[in-house]
Amino acid sequence: MKIAILSRNTRLYSTKRLVEAGRERGHVVRVLDPLRCYVRIAPGAVAIRYNGKPVRDIDAVIPRIGTSSTFYGTAVLRQLEMMGVYTPNPSDAVLRARDKLRCLQILAAQGIAMPITVFGDNPDDSADVLALLGEPPHVIKLNEGSQGTGVVLAEKRSASQSVIEAFRGLYANFLVQEFIAEANGSDIRCFVVGKKVVAAMQRVASPGDFRANLHRGGSAVAAVLSAEEKRIAVRAAAALGLEIAGVDLLRSNRGPLLLEVNASPGLEGIEAATGVDVAGAIMNLLESREREKGVVASSRRRS
Repeated sequence: MKIAILSRNTRLYSTKRLVEAGRERGHVVRVLDPLRCYVRIAPGAVAIRYNGKPVRDIDAVIPRIGTSSTFYGTAVLRQLEMMGVYTPNPSDAVLRARDKLRCLQILAAQGIAMPITVFGDNPDDSADVLALLGEPPHVIKLNEGSQGTGVVLAEKRSASQSVIEAFRGLYANFLVQEFIAEANGSDIRCFVVGKKVVAAMQRVASPGDFRANLHRGGSAVAAVLSAEEKRIAVRAAAALGLEIAGVDLLRSNRGPLLLEVNASPGLEGIEAATGVDVAGAIMNLLESREREKGVVASSRRRS
């Protein structure tokens, strides 16, 4: 197979592991910086060029698109899709996951349990918006933040209102959620590939913090999931249209709650914590889709 990885940095652990896993299996793997790709759009003649040369004959593309390049990166991914290239995470699915509000709305419609979340724009409505949520503490987070950035814990209602005012002053879109105290500063990262969870870890926040992200100094150990946790993780990824996803859950007194879904989950932390070859599992998925495509093509020729 000829596989492209959309990534801005070839030295990132996740990018390197995917390259290694693909080449170990005999695939041709190429890393493309999405910001160096440029496209031609015309009826019946869509094309992509990279460093002055055409990009063609790619069988599959794995998007590793960061938040800072969401718009351009998904545009490049969409162009590859228009050229008939398979991707486990289509551009529209990446956009659904990247927008936390849209993501939660989609998953709530599927009946997936999550922390109560409120959203409002007008300052005159702030008091009533918080009343819909209930008593503090409240978690206030930027709508397109990642790795724990732009997430604030407000322990008093006055603090919630102050943070909301500050975010509004920056013209930022944000959500306000209930704080799940019994989670004790930990969450569960479920790594979904295809239709199953291939690895899971429990992340614990560093002392004095409530965010369990490893990029914020948290630690991680392998986690054993319940059947319900596995079911929620797989359902959430499928509802967004993702075949590769990091699904974050909180363990609460009312059962597992979905926190968020990441369309470009990192491999370093979960491979280190669990010892699972996640990059290999991703390659297994691409290979299975390639085999399915061959079977379909063969069936069409016979008919």
